[in-house]
Amino acid sequence: MDPAEGEFLAEKEMVKIIPNFSLDKIFLIGGDLGPFNPGLPVDVPVWLALNLKQRQKCRVIPPEWMEVEKLEEMRELERREETFTTVPSPYYMELTKLLLNHASDNIPKADEIRTLVKDIWDTRIAKLRLSADRFISQQEAYAKLDNLTLMEINTIRSFLLDSLNCMFKLRTNLQPASSSKGQFTDF
Repeated sequence: MDPAEGEFLAEKEMVKIIPNFSLDKIFLIGGDLGPFNPGLPVDVPVWLALNLKQRQKCRVIPPEWMEVEKLEEMRELERREETFTTVPSPYYMELTKLLLNHASDNIPKADEIRTLVKDIWDTRIAKLRLSADRFISQQEAYAKLDNLTLMEINTIRSFLLDSLNCMFKLRTNLQPASSSKGQFTDF
C-alpha cells in the first residue's frame, strides 16, 4: 500500500465544519450527512470538508487532538515510553498533512502543530527502527505491532520483508541437507 492509498483511507475520517450555506440532508452510500445550516457545526468526512473549504463554503474545525498542548503531551509521552503509545487517530499523520495543506487558515498555530506532529512521527519511526533492528539481530520469528499506524507499518514493511526473507534463506541453508541415500530404499 502506498501513501496515496493511506491518504484515501484517511479522507473517510469525520471532522467538524461550520458551513456558510443551507442544505438539507445529503443521502450518500456511506451514510447521511447534514443538514447544513450556516453557523451550526456538522460532522462530515474529510474529503467533503476539504472540497467545501476549497469552494469557500465552510470553515474546518480541527480535531480535538490537533492542539499544541495535547500534541506536546503526546510527544513527551512517546519519548518517555519504550513501547509505542496509542495515537489519537490511526491516520494522524495523513490528517495533519491534509488539513494543514488545505485548511491551515482555520487551524490555530498551524506551524507549531506541523512541527509537533513531525517530532512525534520521528520519535515513533526511530523506535520502529530500533525495534526492527532488535527483532532481526535476535532472529525472532514474529513481532507484535501494537499501536502502529498503517503509514508507520508501510514505512518499514519492505525492509522487514526483505530481512525476513534473507533470514529464512540463511536458516534453510544452514540446516543439514537430508541425504538422498535410503530415501527410496523403504519401497
